[in-house]
This record gives sequence, C-alpha cells and structure tokens, in this order.
Amino acid sequence: MSQKIANYLEQHLLGEVVTSKDALDFFSTDGSVFTIDPKIVVYPRNTGDVRKVARFTWQLAEKGHSLGITARGKGTDQAGAAIGDGVIVVFPAHMHKVLEIDRESITVQPGIIYSKVEQTLHTHGRFLPPYPSSAEFSTIGRAVANNAAGEKTLKYGQTDEYVQELGVVLANGEYIETKKLNKRQLKKKLGLTNMEGEIYRQIDTLIEENQDIIESSKKGVSKNSAGYALSKVKTKNNFDLTPLFVGSQGTLGIVTQVKLKTAPYNPQTSLLAGFFDNIDKAADAVDEMQKLGPSCMEMVDDHLLDFVSKHNPSQLKGIIEKPYPKIAVLIEFDDMNDRTQKSKARRAKKILAEMAYEYRLTRDTHEQQSLWKLRHSAAAV
Repeated sequence: MSQKIANYLEQHLLGEVVTSKDALDFFSTDGSVFTIDPKIVVYPRNTGDVRKVARFTWQLAEKGHSLGITARGKGTDQAGAAIGDGVIVVFPAHMHKVLEIDRESITVQPGIIYSKVEQTLHTHGRFLPPYPSSAEFSTIGRAVANNAAGEKTLKYGQTDEYVQELGVVLANGEYIETKKLNKRQLKKKLGLTNMEGEIYRQIDTLIEENQDIIESSKKGVSKNSAGYALSKVKTKNNFDLTPLFVGSQGTLGIVTQVKLKTAPYNPQTSLLAGFFDNIDKAADAVDEMQKLGPSCMEMVDDHLLDFVSKHNPSQLKGIIEKPYPKIAVLIEFDDMNDRTQKSKARRAKKILAEMAYEYRLTRDTHEQQSLWKLRHSAAAV
C-alpha cells in the first residue's frame, strides 16, 4: 500500500518521494527520545507539492484510510513533533528561500535556516529577535511551529509577536493566507463556501459563544509558547487566524510561507558574565539587573556545565575552568544609544562586583561569542 501511494505521489509531484529504508530510518527520530517509523518521505519543491500531498491524504481519509502528514525542518524538536507514522514532508531541501524583504519585514519559506535569515537581515541593519539557541541549525518553520523563544525574548518577546502573515495548506489541500482582517474583509471570508469559510465561521462563533472562558484562560506568565491562541484572534477592529497556527506544531495546517516583522539591529553590545557560588546571591543579582532593561539574561548551572564538559569538553575550553560556579549569568545590553548602553553596563557591573565572586564585562565581539558558548553549548551537545 505504501509503495503504491509513493508511486502515485512521485508521478504528481515536482519534488522527490523516497521510501528507502535508510531514509525512513533517518526520519524516524528527531531531537527527542522517541522513534516512529514513517511510511513515505517527501521533499516538496513548492506549495503546490504540499497541497497535492494534503489533498491525496484527504481523499484517502474519505475512503477510510488514515495517513497522517508531519511537517519537518531539521528535526531539532525535543518533544517528537518532527516524527510521524505517515508522510514526512521535509522542507529544507528545496523550500529554503527568502521570498521578499523590505524595510521592516521579511517573507521566507519554512525550510530556511534561522541563522541564514539573520545573516540576510543584518546586511539591512535589522534582525529577528526571538531566535532560539538552536538558530544555527534549526528552521524558521520550526520556530513558528513551536512559537520559539530565545535569549532576546526577555526584551523583545517571542515568535508569535513577529509573525505577521502565514501561507498555510489545510488538511484538504486548500491554501489560505492568514493576516489581520478588518470587518469588511472578515465578512467576505465568512461568506466563502469552502473549508476556509467554514473555519472562519466556526472560529468566529466559538469565540463569540465562549468569550468568558477564553478570557479566563489567559495566564499571567512571562513566557507561553502554546498555540491555539483564541484570545488573540479577534479584537475590536481586527480578526486574524495567525495566532492559532503559531505554536500549534503543524496540527492545524502546514505552513509554507511566513512573513515576519523585524527589529533594528545593533551589532555593538555590552555583555557581562557573572559567576556565583551561591544561588540566592545569583537570584538577588538577577532581580536587580532586570530593572536595568537588559536585552538578554541567561543562566547556566554547574550541572549543565558538567554535562557539556563530559560530552563535548572542547565547547568550554578556554572559557571557564573547573571547579565550575553554581550559577553563571550572562547579561547583555543592546540599546541603540551608545551612552545609554554603557551606563546600564556600568550599573550592572557594580551589582556583579558586590554579589558575584567573579565577573567579566566586554564589548569585544570575539570575546562575547566565546562567553555565549556557555549557553549555546547546551544546544550543540
């Protein structure tokens, strides 16, 4: 059955369809501890290929045959979201391009590596702030699917605050574009007779009938990566399905295009590293420095440093020596105003001088990259 399906898809897709044992074994794992054997691997060349796969599996389902679709980037997900027992749709092979870039936004395909997007944006004096620690080897599609956050999230927020529009393939193969709609545009969507129209009608009704429950579901937490954000879909003047998809890990549709807003990039930052032998002192220092408005504040404990040292000792060579501190804290300031940035760094330095047994302050890019290995090494082990 699987080979018959693969043969059919191969005849109708521009991209490659693979069923070899080596390929299936490779895509049976991701960054998690789980293993699930897929039946078919597809490397789509465009949105049309993804639509054809979805339409075909939809037709199979109508006949009583279930064949799931799992979208995959580089397979870095640590919860099993990049594996499945049906068709694995792998984006980095072909769908990895920058489609458009303007003064404040960039539109890309989901298979592009996050760091490649950052490199492109840096040449325009911009960047995408919520990059995860795995940015060097994970995709934008993964970041959207997981509502990724990273070291800059403290100041700038996480991925859902930067996704402006999405191109999404629905379960039946329909392609929709999600973005903010005014009341007139929403009315037009509600009148559609296809699956897109049905989705708009059902979501609109769901929100109207359950406003109290939706409102009470909001949690006062500093970070929430969950998708299905119904509370953000409908406002007084706008209706936007995008918050439903960001963080939903491909369960509501397959994202094939992403438009992201960007922020001004300052390559000249001030980075401090504080080393503590007491967790309470570290906590007090963090509380004080948070008042200064840092762009990043990351902590690494001795357990993680021991783990990295055991499995990849070269990652820490020349950066930190044993015995490791109980807590190492990295604090960065990236204010565009150089005077403001230096002032904040000096105040942070005074805090560390009082509470840490050792600290460093540097504005040298090479030294900063070296210190950041304390944090980034965790993603590379």
